[in-house]
Amino acid sequence: MRLVLAEDSTLLREGLVRLLAEEGHEVLAAVGDAAALLAETGRHRPDVVLTDVRMPPTHTDEGLRAALQIRERWPGVGVLVLSQYVEKRYATDLLTADGGRVGYLLKDRVMQVGEFLDALDRVHAGGAAFDPEVVRRLLARTRHVDPLTRLTAREREVLEKMAQGHSNTGIAEALSVSRSSVEKHINAVFDKLDLPDTPGFNRRTLAVLHYLRD
Repeated sequence: MRLVLAEDSTLLREGLVRLLAEEGHEVLAAVGDAAALLAETGRHRPDVVLTDVRMPPTHTDEGLRAALQIRERWPGVGVLVLSQYVEKRYATDLLTADGGRVGYLLKDRVMQVGEFLDALDRVHAGGAAFDPEVVRRLLARTRHVDPLTRLTAREREVLEKMAQGHSNTGIAEALSVSRSSVEKHINAVFDKLDLPDTPGFNRRTLAVLHYLRD
């Protein structure tokens, strides 16, 4: 696939470029800040963008905000965020954006080369790839009564896998259950969360939004 990479650590950036090239991918540009990321994305229109979250000049959330701009300007470009940090507000915006082709991994996953490359392939194929730890942190919320308390432990596991971007088949494999069992659990989740089964509503997306809501 054709890629644009943004990472302010020269060592990690060059390591990723080498890894991706060895896997047969083409890195069109490798840059160190968000402004350059946007410029190179506009110039090359890659298949997927890989970006850190905290980059110059302020080292706060430049990369993640650039990722959201890319999603808005060029929706056909996949976005995979790599970071040591979970920036909760923008990560939720990224997860709930329409169209798939999105992921958020903690940098520890880059050390697990197989998991990283699998996530990259999923984003490229139009799916989603979210690190379980990212999802866990996004799930943190203030204490209040909400419909999620109606879910069984298994239904919560299924919903968590949905939030990570897994398909029904992927959930079945991860939980070692049948696909039909997963489908039953998902329908139970929809019912218990009172999600409308009407045209114009994507119940899967609404369920994930419930799960991530503060």
